[in-house]
Amino acid sequence: MNQDDEDIQTVQVRLDPGWVRRSAVGVLVLFAVFMVFMWAWRALGDFLFLLLLAWLFGLAIDPIVTRLHDRWNWPRGLGTMFVFVVLAIFTVIFFIAFGQLFASQITALAQAAPTIVQNVIDWLNARFNLGLNPQTIIDQLNLSPTTVGKFAQQAAGGVLGVLSSAIGIVFQGFTLLLFAFYFAADGPRLRRTVASLLPTKQQAVFHDVWTIATDKAGGFVISRLGLAAISAFFSAVFFIIIGLDYWLPLALWMGLISQFIPTVGTYLAVALPALIAILSDQPLDAVWVIIFATVYQQVENYWFSPRISSKTMDIHPAVAFGSVIAGAALFGPIGALIGIPVAAAIIAFAQAYTRRYDVIPQLQGEDDESETQPA
Repeated sequence: MNQDDEDIQTVQVRLDPGWVRRSAVGVLVLFAVFMVFMWAWRALGDFLFLLLLAWLFGLAIDPIVTRLHDRWNWPRGLGTMFVFVVLAIFTVIFFIAFGQLFASQITALAQAAPTIVQNVIDWLNARFNLGLNPQTIIDQLNLSPTTVGKFAQQAAGGVLGVLSSAIGIVFQGFTLLLFAFYFAADGPRLRRTVASLLPTKQQAVFHDVWTIATDKAGGFVISRLGLAAISAFFSAVFFIIIGLDYWLPLALWMGLISQFIPTVGTYLAVALPALIAILSDQPLDAVWVIIFATVYQQVENYWFSPRISSKTMDIHPAVAFGSVIAGAALFGPIGALIGIPVAAAIIAFAQAYTRRYDVIPQLQGEDDESETQPA
């Protein structure tokens, strides 16, 4: 057989209808699997998101449940129920004390939003001659009277009215708590079940990964929530002292935004109260708000944060900021809040598999040299 015959046979093999048919079937199967996955994601997206929230909630309370189990020999189910009851008591006390006030203030703030935007644009046009059209910006922000009135009507009924008309939210909350209870109470059993599916060598790695994720990511969630509560408390006290309108929602805004949005969170948190103060009858209050935020940030950095976050995971600001953007793009505002905890868990998993090497001498002093060089 000469070379030409071999080439002809090779071409025939490549053009074999059986091979082409098998390839086409494989592509169709992959496409079908992808379409089924996308359909399942659309159909179960809300449930999967609730499952993610429940897992994070279970991580957050797992250190407390574990301490009750190890130190006081409490069953994990009883410890989890105790944590749930304590959280429920604090939640009920908050809503009894501030629920109606929060609803009325958030309603008033929503109703005042078009006026606030109008005043800000007028101030910018007067100071910088920008020529902005207030009505166009209000329409782009979806702050029409119809939208604002609908929101105000929903919130004006108070907390009981909102809860009575939100059966779906109550059901989702029950689902969230049910799975969170399972993740916290049956965490060791779940870990053993998953480990039993792995070979012996991989079980040790899985145990280390699970432990790191629980300790670091769970501690990160607790520390952020603790710092947010402290920030909201002191902000509320200060806003009451200076007589700032809408002090309760603004204080909660300060606590959550400053702790769960990295890098720019502090500036975003103080921007809204300062803006409300500028547009109030006492514009000088905006200066006091900025001074308070600056002083409190220093106290938090040097006093509160080191003591609360000393045993939790540090996340690079760029990674944290990117996780917030990704979370917001996938799941909206709630996704932005949980973006950093999810990133903390992923980094915890990655650290168990990442091997680090010694840095060569040429790279060891680059940071120090760059810091000493003049700008």
